[in-house]
Amino acid sequence: MSELIACLPGDGIGPEVLDQAVRVLESLPVDVKVVRLPFGGAAIDELGVPLPAETLATCRAARAVLLGAVGGPRWDGGSVRPEQGLIGLRKELDVYANLRPARQGDVDLVIVRELVGGLYYGARGVRDDGTVFDTCEYHPTQVERIARRAFALAAGRGGSLVSVDKANVLDTSRLWRRVVSEVSHDFPEVELRHALVDSFAMELVTSPERIDVVVTENTFGDILSDVAAAVTGGLGLAASASLGDAGPGIFEPVHGSAPDIAGTGAANPAAMLRSVALLLEHALQRPDLATAVGEAVDEALVSRPTRDAGGDATTIGFGDAVLVSLERRLSATEVVR
Repeated sequence: MSELIACLPGDGIGPEVLDQAVRVLESLPVDVKVVRLPFGGAAIDELGVPLPAETLATCRAARAVLLGAVGGPRWDGGSVRPEQGLIGLRKELDVYANLRPARQGDVDLVIVRELVGGLYYGARGVRDDGTVFDTCEYHPTQVERIARRAFALAAGRGGSLVSVDKANVLDTSRLWRRVVSEVSHDFPEVELRHALVDSFAMELVTSPERIDVVVTENTFGDILSDVAAAVTGGLGLAASASLGDAGPGIFEPVHGSAPDIAGTGAANPAAMLRSVALLLEHALQRPDLATAVGEAVDEALVSRPTRDAGGDATTIGFGDAVLVSLERRLSATEVVR
């Protein structure tokens, strides 16, 4: 039976890069059914909400969710915003573990970001005197499950884990440090160290090759993972997987919707295609195909780069190059069909 892949094109360049992802996915020896659904600003325009009930129901029933990008200036300042759909989808699917690989040259690290807690989900409001507040909250069980995910990942990689917090100031960070330290006893093969977010940001810029796996809370992870992307080539190349303990994961590039180049054919689909590789690895359990897609993207970045990567290939042209490389790789190896 076909595996259902819920595709959310979103806004700006989202539909363009997602089209290339679907081309690659449908070229592979996997039985998938792709369904496109309204989401983000496009869904606001069409249905008045960023996460329609039918979209959410289909995502819940899917094997995986493939997401383009959301947002844009046309929805800024409104009471209903595209990003509310993204935050809501993450919460509804309980995809608490956001994996952000960053790889270039001798740098090969993964940031594991807690995705459904912290400032983005805490109480917020305006007091009578006009003070605006956002609340950062974490329960020990939230910290424990993301810590276990990060330790397990580190155990299968270089055996090193950095837990990033601000324990010298924040009570939530002191909780974070305590729980991560307790979980470490179950993973004696992994070397754990703690780092403060400000000094670690400097380390990430100056010595990224010394880092293996990082685990941190939502807001710190949001910022640090973008720094890691910048260090290894930019947001246009960065993919992500958001995973839970059950149900579908969300696979998406971390760049924005880039409305200034939407429709010009200049968008770089590399991050979206690397997200397909993560989908193959984590959702469809096909690491062989994930490797083939990743290598094909790497080759296309050299042979047919888009404008942002120093070349002149169009979005479709880059996709063509990936498909050619992928077909050659699959023909040269014994791939289970």
